[in-house]
Amino acid sequence: MNSNHCTSDKIILASASPRRVELLGSAGIVFDAVSSDVEEICLPGETPTDHVLRLAREKALDVAQKTGERFFIGADTIVVCNGEIMGKPADAAEAESMLSSLSDKTHEVITGFAVHDKGKNVTICESVSTRVYFKSLCREEILAYIETGCPFDKAGAYAIQGGAAYMIRKIEGSYTNVVGLPLCEVVEALQAIGAIRAGNLHGQETYVNS
Repeated sequence: MNSNHCTSDKIILASASPRRVELLGSAGIVFDAVSSDVEEICLPGETPTDHVLRLAREKALDVAQKTGERFFIGADTIVVCNGEIMGKPADAAEAESMLSSLSDKTHEVITGFAVHDKGKNVTICESVSTRVYFKSLCREEILAYIETGCPFDKAGAYAIQGGAAYMIRKIEGSYTNVVGLPLCEVVEALQAIGAIRAGNLHGQETYVNS
């Protein structure tokens, strides 16, 4: 479906990430979750912020073409350490390399998100950055964490809300951004674009179709 015809005003999260689903649902927003088919690759000369904004927009628009709903949220999260973009590790060796690079250093977590109104063909795109301070990690800690399987679907090979919580000394900025969706900013964008009203944020059920 490539037209702007909308069959309802339902919100669609263009992601099957359980972390983004949980975060958005915690605000009491009714939505469905539908995975996008956008490949998460870096383009030559692309800055980290440009990268996440492009992918967020592409994900929202990709899912918008597939359904007759009206509002769509796309998001992409990366870790940037020493100027290097870290996505999701492909294997244990890459996860170990990423965590070793993050050890005893400060890095940025950047999430780009796009809120798209298919009916009006309007898109709000923003990025949010959080500074994360890691403690020094020994190899045994890194290998034990990799054994849990947690790193493999996480940017930078760690989850602040999971087994890696003890590795993080402090953060500066949005916690939910590090989890994968800057919830405050996304809710503000949904309100600005007319997808939700302040009075209907709580006490609603969340419907998820992966």
